[in-house]
Amino acid sequence: MNTLDEALPQTENQPIARICGQPLLEIPRDLYIPPEALEVFLETFEGPLDLLLYLIRKHNLDILDIPMAQLTQQYMTYVEMMRADQFELAAEYLLMTALLIEIKSRTLLPRPVTEEEVETDPRAELVRRLLEYEQMKKAALRLDVLPQAQRDFALVEVWIDHIAAQPLPQVNIDDLRLAWLALIERAKVNRHHQIGHEAISVRACMSQILRQLQSGKAVRFDELFSPTVSVTEVVAYFLALLELAKEMLVTIDQPDNFAVIYVKSAQPTAAV
Repeated sequence: MNTLDEALPQTENQPIARICGQPLLEIPRDLYIPPEALEVFLETFEGPLDLLLYLIRKHNLDILDIPMAQLTQQYMTYVEMMRADQFELAAEYLLMTALLIEIKSRTLLPRPVTEEEVETDPRAELVRRLLEYEQMKKAALRLDVLPQAQRDFALVEVWIDHIAAQPLPQVNIDDLRLAWLALIERAKVNRHHQIGHEAISVRACMSQILRQLQSGKAVRFDELFSPTVSVTEVVAYFLALLELAKEMLVTIDQPDNFAVIYVKSAQPTAAV
């Protein structure tokens, strides 16, 4: 902390300050300046690791081969400076001070190594923590460069009094397969054990389906098949429906996933 005379140097015929545009040639004798107002913080740190990393980079130390004596002395100097005025800010740094002193003592004292025990560097854990903290700090700086809402740009919300039409999901192969299996199961219930030859025209089934859809309204998929028809007729009607969809004479829609499938004529008038 500098004295008031050192903090406010002046030369002859030069004002030391300007107040409301008027030059101030001398300090008022009744001026009171709180002592904490003259404090100057050169660096601010986010924690003990931040201070250690600052000291290592400032003095060009090798982070993989830290000279513990030099680093510990510099760290304790900064901690003593913080303890002089604001002890609560230096409390969290005292634990790191104890750790540095422990590592320094372990590097100075000889330690016998047995055959079962492999000697490890007491600085290894500290180096690992410093490297991880440095990586996170660099990542935070890269994220801070990215544009942020309410800092680099403002979010604008526009209310539009309009309800968008929700498009109907397309019918996929699995939906048709499940509907087909349901028809087969229903047809098995009404199956007659009779042996005979039944000739069914797919073209006739197509005409029958178009007649059912000639009103222009959507019809449920299962309503196109009479519950009393045989399995052969169900197959013929299903093939007829697929052929109509292929020729774009009908549309097959489904309001939602796993919902009821509807069939509707794609022509203004159904042709037989």
